[in-house]
Amino acid sequence: MNSVLSKHSRTKRRIWILVFSVIAFVQLFPLIWLIDFSLCKSNELFTSGILVWPEEIQWKNYILAFRDGHFLHYLGNSLLINTLAVVLVVLISIMASFACTRMHWKLKNVVAVIMVMGMMIPIHATLLPNYVIYDRLKLTDTIWALLIPYVAFSLPQGYFLTSGFMASVPKELEEAALIDGCGVYRVVFTIIMPLLRPSISTVVIMTYLNNWNEFMMATTYLSSDKWKTLPFCILEFTGQYSSNYAVQFAVMALSAAPALLVYIFLNKYITKGVALGAVKG
Repeated sequence: MNSVLSKHSRTKRRIWILVFSVIAFVQLFPLIWLIDFSLCKSNELFTSGILVWPEEIQWKNYILAFRDGHFLHYLGNSLLINTLAVVLVVLISIMASFACTRMHWKLKNVVAVIMVMGMMIPIHATLLPNYVIYDRLKLTDTIWALLIPYVAFSLPQGYFLTSGFMASVPKELEEAALIDGCGVYRVVFTIIMPLLRPSISTVVIMTYLNNWNEFMMATTYLSSDKWKTLPFCILEFTGQYSSNYAVQFAVMALSAAPALLVYIFLNKYITKGVALGAVKG
C-alpha cells in the first residue's frame, strides 16, 4: 500500500514539475526571443521562424547601443529620476501613514480613502491635463515633469503598504519615546521607521520597477535630450525610411537588464513585504 502511494506521489510530483516547467518557459520566452534577435543582423530578422540562429553573433549591436545610442546618458537620467522618486515616495508614505494611523484629526479617514483610491486611476489618463498644467507652469522639458507624476502615482501603493505595517507597531513604543523627550520626527524616523523595513523594501523595489521603463509620459513632457530616460535610447536607431532593428533589440535587452536583476535578487523582499502587509493590514 505504501509503495503504491509513494509511486502515485512521485507521478504527481513529476506532473507538477512538467506543468511548472512549461509555464516557466512560456514566461521566459519573450526574454529569450529578445536576446536572440539582439545578436543577429537586421536582415536576418525577417524570417518565417520564431527564433533565428545567427550566422555570426553580432556583439557589435551592443557596442553600437552604447556608443551611438547615448545609452549612458539616458541611463544616468533614469537612475537619477527613479532614485529621487523612490526617496520621495518612501518619505511621504511614512509620514502620511503616521498621520493617518497615529494622529487624531477630523479628516484623516477621508484622506486615507483618497490616498488609496489613487491606485484606481490609470497613470496615462492624466497625460493631457498634466501637460496643460506643466505648460502653464513652465515645467515641461524639466526633471519635475517626470518626477511629480512618478511620485504621485507611486504614492498610493506606498501608503497602502506602509500604513498596514504602521498600524501593527505598538503604541507603547511611541509613548515611551515621547516620555524620554523624543519629538514627533525623531519618533517616526528612529523608532518606527526601522520596524517598517520589510514594507519600505517592497515600496522601493516596486516603485523602481513601475517607473523604470515608463515611456508615454516621458515622450509627452520632454522634448530635448537633457532629461530623456532610457527608453528614448531605442529611438536613436529609428530613421525616417529605415531602422536598425537588431540594435534596437540590443537596446531593449540592456534596458530590461537592470529591472530584471532587481527582480531576480530582490524578489523575496517583494513577496514577503506584500504578504506581510496584507496580513497586518
